[in-house]
Amino acid sequence: MVEGMSMTDIEAFGNRLGIDIRQVDLDSIQLPPGEDFGIPSDDEEKLRQEDSLEFESGFGNIMVVDNLPVVPPEKYDKLEGVVKKIYSQIGVIKEDGLWMPVNPETQKTLGYCHIEYNTPQEAELAKERTHGYKLDKAHIFAVNLFDDFDKFMKVPDEWAPPEIKPYAPGENLQQWLTDEKARDQFVIRAHHDTEVFWNDPRQSMPVPVYRRQYWTESFVQWSPLGTYLATVHRQGAAVWGGAATFDRLSRYAHPQVKLIDFSPGEKYLVTYSSHEPSNPRDTHRVILNIFDVRSGKVMRDFKGSADEFATGGTGGVSGVSWPVFRWGGGTDDKYFAKLGKNVISVYETETFTLIDKKSLKVENVLDFSWSPADPIIALFVPELGGGNQPARVSLFQIPGKEELRQKNLFSVSDCKMYWQSNGEYLAVKVDRYTKTKKSTYTGFELFRIKERDIPIEVLELENKNDKIMAFAWEPKGHRFAVIHGESSRTDISFYSMRTATNTGRVSKLTTLKGKNANALYWSPSGRFILLAGLKHLNGQLEFYNVDELETMATGEHFMATEIEWDPTGRYVATAVTSIHEMENGFNIWSFNGKLLYRHSRDHFYQFLWRPRPPSLLTAEKEEEIAKNLKKYSKKYEIEDQDVSAQLSEQDREKRRKLQESWESWIMKWKQIHEEEKLERQHLRDGEASDDEEEYEAKEVEVEEILDVKEEIIPYEFDQE
Repeated sequence: MVEGMSMTDIEAFGNRLGIDIRQVDLDSIQLPPGEDFGIPSDDEEKLRQEDSLEFESGFGNIMVVDNLPVVPPEKYDKLEGVVKKIYSQIGVIKEDGLWMPVNPETQKTLGYCHIEYNTPQEAELAKERTHGYKLDKAHIFAVNLFDDFDKFMKVPDEWAPPEIKPYAPGENLQQWLTDEKARDQFVIRAHHDTEVFWNDPRQSMPVPVYRRQYWTESFVQWSPLGTYLATVHRQGAAVWGGAATFDRLSRYAHPQVKLIDFSPGEKYLVTYSSHEPSNPRDTHRVILNIFDVRSGKVMRDFKGSADEFATGGTGGVSGVSWPVFRWGGGTDDKYFAKLGKNVISVYETETFTLIDKKSLKVENVLDFSWSPADPIIALFVPELGGGNQPARVSLFQIPGKEELRQKNLFSVSDCKMYWQSNGEYLAVKVDRYTKTKKSTYTGFELFRIKERDIPIEVLELENKNDKIMAFAWEPKGHRFAVIHGESSRTDISFYSMRTATNTGRVSKLTTLKGKNANALYWSPSGRFILLAGLKHLNGQLEFYNVDELETMATGEHFMATEIEWDPTGRYVATAVTSIHEMENGFNIWSFNGKLLYRHSRDHFYQFLWRPRPPSLLTAEKEEEIAKNLKKYSKKYEIEDQDVSAQLSEQDREKRRKLQESWESWIMKWKQIHEEEKLERQHLRDGEASDDEEEYEAKEVEVEEILDVKEEIIPYEFDQE
């Protein structure tokens, strides 16, 4: 093992070689397989004992395809073209990367070929997809990786029964849901640490579960149902699971991965990386892999320039919109789609190919979104031909691609779509030009997805000139909230898709005037909403009960940058991240606005509640529990009383210790006072008593000349 060098020594060594170390991109350096140059891994001893990942090295990118037809020279080119066509659809074959040997005597092919891809991942994927591929009745492909032949050569001549290892059960990945106190977990990132906690408001503090330094190199992310915690590294991504141990479950090799995204049902993981081109005039090259979460296998990969993946989306890196792939509604993970130029490419996960082997062609389509619950796509097409062809919003059923509903829109400036969490309603916010084309006003097109023929209502604000600051549906409900007005003092209006007399009409419930809010955060269980003033409004908070149309509490978390409800809707977290240099940390509030505790951390980066899977209770059972809540709550009230008694006992013990500490301090100073008695007597000219009443206080005036100064003053006599 080599000895460690300081950064100063490294820079000096580089200068002797004519290399400016500061200009070297250290992230792009990859060590040879099996070599660490004496530098221990950040992934601890457990990971160092495992086989290291190899990327683009050895023979992992070469495979052998057997059982090809044996053909004469005149059919060689045709067979080569067929093989190349099959395998070039899966990955990029290197130049001269297809070699089909021939018999030197007969000049016929030998019935197999070698194919070399750019990456081992492409070769592995090609093996999975084409092993057993039926070219014709007589030729069924047998595909093996070149590196597998070492394994085949080590097969013993005599069969021996495999060693049966004792079953070692792993940790139940859903165990955290069985917490007796019904607590929720959350993860934070601060400085170099990533920590998982229980939220325990009874104790007025977070309870540590798991802590690890350098657990990730950029960010962490929970899977949608809370089963996994994903971390991101230079070599790829990893997922971890459990309630307390957080063992690593799988790794997904993708060098220089930047972003990840789970499918709603946690079956698949999408990873993304962007690589700078060798030619500065070219755009970044993008690589996307879709992994099976459990097996870790690459199910499909996509490669191309950043321009090919820059359409649609709300954010990303290097000009690429993220997420590139949007997953179909529900948790069955059957479909995912990508927006392209004049097309929406919809794939199904059974074969990871396009539905019907072709994309949905929509001229000038600008955006689309899936229903959260059903395989329905809503898409938006802007105006064309200077307004001669109106804009439109269309709904398509997948996989049949039938158009369910279409609405033409005129004089459209912009459009944004909002789905309700159950997929029952779709709100389309439409910004339209006025007749003069000098300004815009906003209205809403409200689709009732579950009703016959999907009826549409138009909603316009009382003041058409109001700017829409925010819009949010009530989760699993029929209400929505809108912030509108000027940025300094806004109004907040609440609407319902139902009325007492007619369920098919939208109605306004109330408008709150002059609020310091620019963001809306509904409780996941509905009913309650947090009206927040972030950024320039400095963290103003108002907890509002929409059932009673009343404010429950107001508060403030100065400079708050993030707000997130826990998955049960009981608690809400507000956080100040490292965007600000000061006041970093998070606060935990109750649903009705009571501040439960604060937790300060320097260099605070992330706060994420652990999601919960959908409840297994039926809607009828949940309704029955709500009606008989007092009966069910007795158990928890007793537990709360026990906790309160325990806290009271803890408080009494704390006060007792403080009193003992105080008395000990008093005794210490009394002892010191007694030890200094003779010295005090000497200073008082022999008087022994310390009692001030035995002494008479006298006032004595003392005159003291501080300074003497002589000065000659000139005197002038009168001349007259």
